Order: sequence, then C-alpha cells, then structure tokens
Amino acid sequence: MILLRRAGLCANWRSLSRHFSHNGGFRHRRAARQAAGQQASSRDTKKSSLRPVIANEQDRRLQAPHDEEEEQFLAPYMNACIKVYATHCEPNYSLPWQRKRQVTSTSSGFIATYQDKTYLLTNAHSVDYYTQVKVKRRGDDRKFLAKVVSIGVDCDIAMLDVEDEDFWTDVRALEFGVLPRLQDSVAVVGYPIGGDTISVTAGVVSRIEVTDYSHGSSDLLAIQIDAAINGGNSGGPVFNGSGQCVGIAFQALVGDDVENVGYVIPTPVVHHFLNDYIRTGRFTGFPALGIQWQKMESDALRRSYKMAASQKGILVRNINPTSHAASVLKPDDVIMKFDGVDISNDGTVPFRTGERIAFSYLISNKYIGDECSLDIWRGGEKVSCSLKLSKPEQLIPPHIGNADPSYFIVAGLVFSVCTEPYLQSEYGNDYGTQSPVKLLDKLYYGFPMTGDEELVILAQVLACDATLGYEDIYSVQLLRFNGQPVKNLRHLAEMVQGCKEKYCRFDLEFNELVIIETEKIQHATWDVMLSHSVPNAMSADLRSVGLGPWPSDPVENGFKH
Repeated sequence: MILLRRAGLCANWRSLSRHFSHNGGFRHRRAARQAAGQQASSRDTKKSSLRPVIANEQDRRLQAPHDEEEEQFLAPYMNACIKVYATHCEPNYSLPWQRKRQVTSTSSGFIATYQDKTYLLTNAHSVDYYTQVKVKRRGDDRKFLAKVVSIGVDCDIAMLDVEDEDFWTDVRALEFGVLPRLQDSVAVVGYPIGGDTISVTAGVVSRIEVTDYSHGSSDLLAIQIDAAINGGNSGGPVFNGSGQCVGIAFQALVGDDVENVGYVIPTPVVHHFLNDYIRTGRFTGFPALGIQWQKMESDALRRSYKMAASQKGILVRNINPTSHAASVLKPDDVIMKFDGVDISNDGTVPFRTGERIAFSYLISNKYIGDECSLDIWRGGEKVSCSLKLSKPEQLIPPHIGNADPSYFIVAGLVFSVCTEPYLQSEYGNDYGTQSPVKLLDKLYYGFPMTGDEELVILAQVLACDATLGYEDIYSVQLLRFNGQPVKNLRHLAEMVQGCKEKYCRFDLEFNELVIIETEKIQHATWDVMLSHSVPNAMSADLRSVGLGPWPSDPVENGFKH
C-alpha cells in the first residue's frame, strides 16, 4: 500500500543494526521516506541509561538474577540467543563498478521453533551485503560459519543456517508468543555495544501500530517499547514474562528530545516471513493494493461524492497501472470495506478491543497473489468486487535486494537506475528533501507504467574529450535517446549499441541536452575505462542478457590511454 501522503514519517530513524569495528562504525542506510518538504534530522543523541521496569516477580527474575534458581530460569532463553559476526562490502553507488571497503559488524540472533521446525533468525540489515557470516552461541568459544538462507529486506528479517552439527548440540529453541498488550512487561536479550557478554534489558510495551521499517522503507506492524535498545541488539529476541519470544529488536528512534524508544518486529510479521519461506522456498515480500489514496475526513468531500453521513471510507486518487487493481478500481472510487472490515475516513480499522490501526495492516497479513474483497462507492452506488494483491511497484524502488547497482557507460556518460539507496548515497540521510525536486516527485508519487519500466538517470559525467562541456551534469533523468523514449537501462543499451546515426542525442530532464558523435563513442569509452580503472562499461546484469561486451576490451584492441 502506498499512501498518497506520507505525513508523520520521521527522518531521524536509526537502524540498530550493529556495532561496527571499522573507523568507528559503518553507516547503515536509513531508508525512511520523509514527506516532501519535511525537514530531516540526522542528529544522534547521547546513549540513554538503562531504565528497568519491573512488573512482577517473573520479570524481575528476567532482569536481575540473584540465585541459582533464578539463573536456571533464565538459562533456557538466553542460551538460544546467539551473537552474529558479519563482514559487509556495500556497493559504491557513485562508482557502481566498485564496492566500498569491507567492514565488520556484530549483532544478535536467536534459535526458535515454528511448525515443528527449528530456525536461526536475525535482522536483514545485520547481514546486508554480507561476504561472510559467523555465529557464536552463549558460553561457547567457537565461531561457526553460517549460510544466509533467506533475506526479507521489507520486514528486516534474515534466516541463517549452520551446517556444523556441533552448533546445534543441546539447543533448546525458543517458542513464539502472541502479540503482547499495552503495558505488558518485556525483556530484550542480545549483545549490544558496550561489552562482549549477553545483555538483558527490561521494559514495557508502549504502543503497537503500523510503523515505518527503516531498512526496507515498508510500513508494517511494530511494537514500541521503552527498553533501551542499542547498536548490536538488532536481531535479538524480545521475551514476555512467560519466556516466549514476542518479537525481534530491530530499530530505535533517536533525537535530542527522544529517550528509550525502541521498536520490535512482532510475531505476526515474523510468522509471515516464515510462512512465505515455507510456501515458496524464499521470501517473496508483502503485498500491496496498488493505489494511492487520501483520507475523507472532510464533510464537504464526502457530500460531493453523494455519501451519507454514516458512510465512511478512503478515496482512490491514483492506481498502479501494472497492478490488478487497474482493471478493477477507478480513480474517485471510495473504498469502504476490505475483506468485510469497515474502513474509517482516516484510513484506520478496528484492532483488538478499543484500538484502531492503519488498514494497511489487513493487507500485510496476506501474501502476494492472494485475493481480497472490497466494498466500494462508485458514482453514488455501492459496488462489491475482488482483486488480486500484487507486489509493491514503485518507480524509484526503496531497495535493490542486496544486488549490485546497474550501470551503462557511454563515452564518459555514466547511466544508472535511480533507487532510494542511490539517492541516499548522493544526498545523504536528508535525501528526502535534498534530492532534485523532480526526482522527489517520482519518489513519493511515481508508479511505473509498465512492469519493466525504470527511471534511468545520468548519474555523472566522467571527463574525456567527447564529453567536453557536459561535466557539470549529474543526477538527472534521461527521457529520450535519438527521439525514442527510454523504458529502462537495458533498452538504452540496446539503442546505443544499434545506433547507425551520425550523432547520439540524449534528451534529459530540465530541458538539458547531450549530443556525442557516434564514431567517437568507442574510443572515448575505452579512454574512460582505462583512466578510471573501469573493468566493464556495463554492469553484469546487462552483460548476462547478451548486451556485452560494450565496447570490446580496449587492451585486446591495442588501445592505449
């Protein structure tokens, strides 16, 4: 579900991933999508002191054991918590043929059972762009190599596996509990920054609502707690007073006026990830309705659509043309019910006793390809329909799923695909306000017109004789090549390689124009490849579909810089 207005999303999210040992810490991508015009803040606060909350005797034992009996109560739960050691090597979006220097991290994880099977879970950002992952159990001096089985970027969960049978000896896996209630006591267990041994921090549930997941820029159910969650806690289990796992610690809110605001991935989201893997053998994601909508809290707005005072719903303003909703819904439809549940004018639905929650929660409980029923108000009449939920499609994707960025070099022109990681790399954590305004418009409101459409940008211009005078152009959308609209990066590569005209004309956004003589492109590209140590002038994903090599290898052709 993509909201027409994303008001209230904070830019000062911090993914609690990890304690990094390289140069004081590795900057993890904050992909919180700020509303256009909202001032983002990247300020961090000083670490908050721990503030335990003791609700009952069990919680007191979870927090601070004092005798042998209490330690025995803790042991089964704590022994299922593991420490994750990962080595990461992220892409360099400015120079997409390279990767950044590798860094190391530590985080937490745990062993749990679900449907009679045992799983090893952690956060997705804990193994983001991993090159090696090792795990260590509590009380063991050995580190075991782990294999990443599945990564759910959207929900920030990753599944690991260890082939060495010694790792699984005498394991007592955790059991999942139900979604806690407000003011329920919880304990966060993990390996946060500040020490090497396991840490237990107690707190209470402050809020349960649909929240922005900073790693995958998705809106899913989350638990807010008042326990201090620090770097390294990510991936660790959160227990209720009965010793059941009710979620996974994954992020916190930071700021000058914020203290002890941590977030937990609840068991319904964890179960969705596991069920998805069990059903398909991989993570396929959370579905979307495929629309942009707005609230209908205005009486005048509802009356203009001939709605009675008792009728409620949300107004459809735009529809993803690649989704099934495009063949079922129309702009100006009012969605009144989803699977029989009434949707209020503010876009919320009933949630447990006396609570309300964003109706996207109902969508997130389903899977891609599932059908849903809708009651809509169209032209003054009530209509019932059903549609198939699809994979969320955005013109500027929130992530690329741990893949390498695509690129294509023509002379010194470096073309790439615009994604949120690219914008964050170029414009920092405030990319939601600092990126070019036309890219921001597409970031917040853009739908692809076809399933293979990409927003191709001229990322930068590498200086060479053929690009003289164009060096100051960067981060601007490519609209047309020789008069033909550019559908995606592969389409551009095909047109450039097949060009028979005297000039290659690149029409850009903001009415900018780049023209290069076709006969000079090959030698200019060779020149750039040698001077900038570029091994290939196009990314591996383009070469894999038969578009390479582009151009032929300069050294093999005797070209010298």
